[in-house]
Amino acid sequence: MKNIPLHDVKQYFLSLQANIVKVLEQEDGMPFSEDAWTRPEGGGGLSRFIEEGRLFERAAVLFSHVAGTKLPPSASAHRPELAGRAWEAMGVSLVLHPRNPYIPTTHMNVRMFVAKAGNDTEEDVFWFGGGMDLTPYYPYAEDARHFHQTCFDALKPFGETRYQAYKEWCDRYFFLKHRNETRGVGGVFFDDLNDLGFEQSFALTQSIGNAFINAYLPLVQKRKTQAYTEKERDFQAYRRGRYVEFNLVWDRGTLFGLQSGGRTESILLSMPPTATWRYNWAPEPGSAEAELYEFLTPRNWLS
Repeated sequence: MKNIPLHDVKQYFLSLQANIVKVLEQEDGMPFSEDAWTRPEGGGGLSRFIEEGRLFERAAVLFSHVAGTKLPPSASAHRPELAGRAWEAMGVSLVLHPRNPYIPTTHMNVRMFVAKAGNDTEEDVFWFGGGMDLTPYYPYAEDARHFHQTCFDALKPFGETRYQAYKEWCDRYFFLKHRNETRGVGGVFFDDLNDLGFEQSFALTQSIGNAFINAYLPLVQKRKTQAYTEKERDFQAYRRGRYVEFNLVWDRGTLFGLQSGGRTESILLSMPPTATWRYNWAPEPGSAEAELYEFLTPRNWLS
């Protein structure tokens, strides 16, 4: 495609970051810190984050727009014909780690990638990707249903089968193979999206980004006053270990960031502030902690 309107996409991503930060600041009561950075190889970004907030122990809402001269392996693995091309990537990625164990952790990402034409016979190739997912510690089926229903509603204008396809993709992607469990209760995930054409692919990506607050904020508001003890906090820290394992072992975004010379501090802002591991530990049968494991398998949340 010629003349891809990268400026329009970038402005949307920046406005999305600003809007989400504004809502989260109002909810937490603590202002986000900002760190604008540049990348020597090309591009830069704006990291906005809270550490030790009232509601969020750590919350990161990150924008980046970076470029390079040769696609890293993680980006061209599914598109070998594009290997060696110059590229640009931009997007917004967030991870919210709440303090209260009854509030789920969540992740959302929307992004665009362009592989630049290498000569006059080639054209720029674009694709969009993204999604959102939910990782509870003490799960509630109604919370998972609300999250998935919001995802369904966001994708419905783009085809009746779109939600189910992206829901199943999310279940496959956010799966810890070495643990044989999902990272959480899923959501939606998509990548390599360009089959709808630029305008509709961009519109779908915007619909996911714009739906995030409606998907997540009601869960925060519903659960933030629930009382908890050190027992629940200990289990939260243990389960956060799974989050670390996924991000460092399986996540393509983390791998791409590190392979492309990305900014390590920003990449690792997705990590929880604390996490623990225990040898061969299992929750007591019938306990609230054991109930989580019944949720860590793909299911139809809208039935």
